[in-house]
Amino acid sequence: MSPLGKLIGVSLGPGDPQLITRRAWAHLERRDALWTYPIRSTKTDSYALAIVQRSGLALPAEHLPLLFPMTHDAEKLTRHWLRAAETILPTLLAGKDVLFLVEGDASTYATFGHLERTLRGLDARIELEIVPGVTSFHAACAELQIPFSEQDDTVAIVPAAYGVGMVEGLLEDFDTLVLMKVKPLMDDLIELLGRRGLLAHTCFIEKAGAPEERVVRDVASLRGQTVNYLSLLIVKNPSRQRGERVKGCKKKTSLPLELQESP
Repeated sequence: MSPLGKLIGVSLGPGDPQLITRRAWAHLERRDALWTYPIRSTKTDSYALAIVQRSGLALPAEHLPLLFPMTHDAEKLTRHWLRAAETILPTLLAGKDVLFLVEGDASTYATFGHLERTLRGLDARIELEIVPGVTSFHAACAELQIPFSEQDDTVAIVPAAYGVGMVEGLLEDFDTLVLMKVKPLMDDLIELLGRRGLLAHTCFIEKAGAPEERVVRDVASLRGQTVNYLSLLIVKNPSRQRGERVKGCKKKTSLPLELQESP
């Protein structure tokens, strides 16, 4: 039996071609694999493909967009994941590798995971490789010249769409919040952060590393504006109350005597 091709998730970083890793670049220089990349609609370009194009690397003769629409309709999403998997499966069965280009990191809020699971559901023999990449929030912190985390800082990375209530709850336990996909809740988040006195410790970045990158430190000025889907907030929480520490670890607190006794 001929060997099967491998599905390779090639992480490209958030937008700056100089952040493409050497390992990813080596795959991009290959001309014996099929390039695929996600598009949100037939009328939009691929953000991932644009990163490679800005690098100056020539596109191979074979490259194929795969449609992954922006929707919360689970049935519709499942249908498109299946269609994409069925599109590339014959290439893999023929023994040819398939590269799937991913902005940011292929294992972090990426379409690649859905494609990989669907494909393996069709044929469990398909091999997988994931090339790690620079995430948008690490690139954002570098651009803003602020640390992502220090010493024993706690960090939470959450899609803001989980709601303002969840975000406010996280402020009790985390020193840094990375709020992804903030577009739907921007005004609500500004109100919350203002009420908690954190606007001065918050930065906004849109399309980190891309030519159209936008950095806003006066986050309140974004009230009422529409921001891009590829936007995030870095929230520092300097006044968070921390428990006492012993040798760098949280001090264990004893329960009151009445709670230690068996009922």
